Amino acid sequence: MSRIRIPARTPARHVRRSRLAAAGTAAVAAGLLATALTPAAGAADRPTRATAIGNAAAVLADEAARLGLTSAQDTTVRDVVVDADGEQHVRYDRTYRDLPVLGGDFVVHLAPNGDYRDADRATTRAISLATVTPSLSGPKAADLAAAALRAANAGETLKKVTAKPELVVDALHGTPKLAWRTNAVGQDSLGNPVARTVLTDARSGKQIDAWDAIETASGDGSSLYGGTVPLETTQSGSTYQLKDPTRGNTYTGDAANKTDLCILGICFSRAPATLFTDADNHWGTGTTADRSTAAVDAQYGTDETWDYYKNVHGRNGIAGDGKGSYNRVHYGNNYNNAFWDDSCFCMTYGDGDGTTFGPLVALDVAGHEMSHGVTSKTAALTYSGEPGGLNEATSDIFGTLVEFYAANASDPGDYLIGEKIVRSGFGKTALRYMDQPSKDGSSADCWSSSVGNLDVHYSSGVANHFAYLLAEGSGAKVIGGVQHNGTTCNGASVTGIGKDKLGAIWYRALTVYMTSSTNYAGARTATLNAAKDLYGSGSTEYNAVAAAWSAVSVG
Repeated sequence: MSRIRIPARTPARHVRRSRLAAAGTAAVAAGLLATALTPAAGAADRPTRATAIGNAAAVLADEAARLGLTSAQDTTVRDVVVDADGEQHVRYDRTYRDLPVLGGDFVVHLAPNGDYRDADRATTRAISLATVTPSLSGPKAADLAAAALRAANAGETLKKVTAKPELVVDALHGTPKLAWRTNAVGQDSLGNPVARTVLTDARSGKQIDAWDAIETASGDGSSLYGGTVPLETTQSGSTYQLKDPTRGNTYTGDAANKTDLCILGICFSRAPATLFTDADNHWGTGTTADRSTAAVDAQYGTDETWDYYKNVHGRNGIAGDGKGSYNRVHYGNNYNNAFWDDSCFCMTYGDGDGTTFGPLVALDVAGHEMSHGVTSKTAALTYSGEPGGLNEATSDIFGTLVEFYAANASDPGDYLIGEKIVRSGFGKTALRYMDQPSKDGSSADCWSSSVGNLDVHYSSGVANHFAYLLAEGSGAKVIGGVQHNGTTCNGASVTGIGKDKLGAIWYRALTVYMTSSTNYAGARTATLNAAKDLYGSGSTEYNAVAAAWSAVSVG
């Protein structure tokens, strides 16, 4: 049974690049995120984003050796967090001899006065290659990736298969090596997109890793799933547009059951997003007979996700820059998918096939998919192995918290994923179960050394289980009208600290401490550091984080 996936494409960052010898010229790739911690001086006294970057640039020059940086490497700023007490956290991407370094990202932590405190690095290995000239040609790497895409879709006749290789340095899989990162894309028999990223050793031609490049979540207006919901719209003459000026001009359009045509990473045509309009500002009918009904759910999901991140975490939009995204509904034909795409900064929803899934515009699906966008702008967890499981779990965690935040009586918060979109043909009541992940038949409840070999949608179970236990604790209870039962892997009883504290801890860990290579052991460390920052070392919350990880066999 196919799972619902999201394209994980990374847009080019138009930023200035700087040699370490001129570190002060590093430019910013993302906006300032203010994280409220302990009471401190007023906002006027807090370091600005520019100040934080300047301080970090000086640290890079002074601490280059300690950070493993050399004159052959460049750095660019991906993200900046300035705490209420003035502490600064500047996240960098890295290149080696102008090649992107997978696993080269790191976060520099600074005191309020700009002094260096420490750093979190995706890799601590020295990055130095004898040559950056590949033995394996780009076209050959493309052929291997196209073959890998076909093999991953066995039994399906793929059309318009193309592959675009890029030379990189792989520091994610042991000793840094020269590699081809190839994005292979195509269409299935219905014209829906399929994609796979293949990492190939540029010297030996052996495949290093491969992962789906479409990240999954399977998946006033009258909505399909949320009842009657409020909408902010834009009046234009005698009509109203489904565009929200209060949330960065986020809007929703009709894809007209068409699909994108993208070759070698270049989209020659995209399914439209024809803006929905209405005469009386009352949208939808609550049924699929009206095409605008799905649009109501999509816009509502975007609104609630925006508000959750802004009001709870102080994040102004997916990228933290106040920019609104847009939605496309009615994408493809019977498309069992919903995805966030960085390249268009948009959400796309299929209608489902009516047997396995209905329209994929449910609230927790929207929160899940847009949270992939937040992850891509912060830790950028690699979509493979244990980091990939953490990537998926991050979206499940925040999608769930968005559902709780919305407090919609027609779709109350619970720890089920996608319960509104599944149909009888799916055979289960939800896509995933955070209290007991193994209830879906495939996900892992407990960590083991083999977890990283699972599909990321199943290895995510360990972090989902941790998140449930941290918020709600062990034992049986009814939440959102649904029976839950938080079991533990070590037989211990766990006391929860509430979903709000779970969200605060996970968000800080994601935006301040996690990197592209963070695994489960690293996630334990990152969340403990976050709990220490927020509540203090040895606090009830800190101890609860440790206990919840132990309860899923991490640590």
